[in-house]
Amino acid sequence: MTIQNALGNDIFLTYVVIIGGLLAFAGGLLGILTLFGKNVAGVWKTYRGWLIMVPVLLGCIFLGRPAFIGGVTLLAMIGFKEFARATGLYDDWWLTGLVYLSILVLGIASYMPDPRQDFPGWYGLFTALPAYVIAAIVLVPILRNRAKGQLQQVALAIVGFLYFGWMFSHLGFLANATYAYGYILYLVFAVEINDVAAFTCGKLFGKHKLRENISPNKTIEGSIGAVLISMGLPFLLWFSFPHFEPWQLVLTGLIVGIGGQLGDLVISFIKRDIGIKDMGNVIQGHGGILDRVDSMIFVAPIFFHVIRWMHGIR
Repeated sequence: MTIQNALGNDIFLTYVVIIGGLLAFAGGLLGILTLFGKNVAGVWKTYRGWLIMVPVLLGCIFLGRPAFIGGVTLLAMIGFKEFARATGLYDDWWLTGLVYLSILVLGIASYMPDPRQDFPGWYGLFTALPAYVIAAIVLVPILRNRAKGQLQQVALAIVGFLYFGWMFSHLGFLANATYAYGYILYLVFAVEINDVAAFTCGKLFGKHKLRENISPNKTIEGSIGAVLISMGLPFLLWFSFPHFEPWQLVLTGLIVGIGGQLGDLVISFIKRDIGIKDMGNVIQGHGGILDRVDSMIFVAPIFFHVIRWMHGIR
């Protein structure tokens, strides 16, 4: 992934046209609804958030592998910060500092070549790092000679690193793949379409609650609609991974359709348990970083390891 490769890559350029066209269409539609007196102020706020996020994302991909891996690492750190602040872990700088450092090492491992092979990305260190980080985290209470209340803090730090750091960072490691543009752009696009489909189908057809104690607005009908649409997307965007067979396209659709919703529900139960609506307010109309990337946290590692098993990364 380099600037020169992006300029000559048909997959990257096609997604720029598709995403740009959808944003233009959505803006035009909102403008028409506004002219007809419809109250779409909240949707406009969300739309303006997209006008910021989309160029930043496409810019990181355009600038190449270092920029994209660095961007994913930064998002993982901000996501962990939101989680740590919401749960009270942020006050413990021994543990939060260790998790920040560990997420940084994930980014370095994603970028550095394996010293035993001439390939970008140190896959062995990346996959083994959780064992070392968990060992370091559980040693912190011993190093500072504390016992009272340490189990909860240690557990939160481990969850923070594994879920918001390691799992999400698989998206960055995909920058080392032979089909990096197709994999990354498809995942980002399809996960967002899955979110929109679940919301839209729920509004149009939703009658039965999916998990009312976790996310009261989500419905079974919305969930099924999102899965069905997500299963159709790989066939519509087959150019993203022309080496996939039809059954692999179906599997890709299921990973996004089910994994995206599970990631969203996980963040929902965390927020409901600690009594907050959003994880932050970084993005106007979207809440915090975790509120925007939660669906990717499940999808990225599952997709990564499935395609590594089926085709390899390089």
